[in-house]
Amino acid sequence: MFDTMTMTKVLGGLCGTWLVYLLGAWAAESIYHSGGGHGDDHAQAYVIEVADAGGEAAAEEEAVDFSVIMASASAEEGEALWRNCRSCHALEPGKNGTGPTLHGIVNRAVGSVDGFGYSGALVAVAETWTPDNLNLFLEDPKGYAPGTAMGYNGMRKVEDRANLIAYLESVGG
Repeated sequence: MFDTMTMTKVLGGLCGTWLVYLLGAWAAESIYHSGGGHGDDHAQAYVIEVADAGGEAAAEEEAVDFSVIMASASAEEGEALWRNCRSCHALEPGKNGTGPTLHGIVNRAVGSVDGFGYSGALVAVAETWTPDNLNLFLEDPKGYAPGTAMGYNGMRKVEDRANLIAYLESVGG
């Protein structure tokens, strides 16, 4: 049943079908493609002038001292933000998860939890987990400590970071 002639016909049919498909795609591209002038050799037809919106200085937010924000932080609101951390970290002393325990993290030496294998990137950027260092790390972990193994994208609101740090400080003693 499967002799050489049958296999040749099947292979020829598949190649012929593929050829018809490619020719159809080429024909459709030449019929329906309208160009669009996306290359560098096409000039722009017109330019729309817009008024200056106040420059870059108005777009940037003024930097506020983190200690001022930290002074008004709420540990109760930080407890709700803890849900982002508890999948990898624990608050119990000596209990490590995917990440090290966060018990007593505020003002603790960086990379000092016994029995946890740190990546080494954190020790290069800070010596102690001060509230300021925690704020910078929680904002953008990979930007603050390139090479860190922490797979968290960061907490964008500075008030949320302050509340979380206040919560960690309140439960970590």
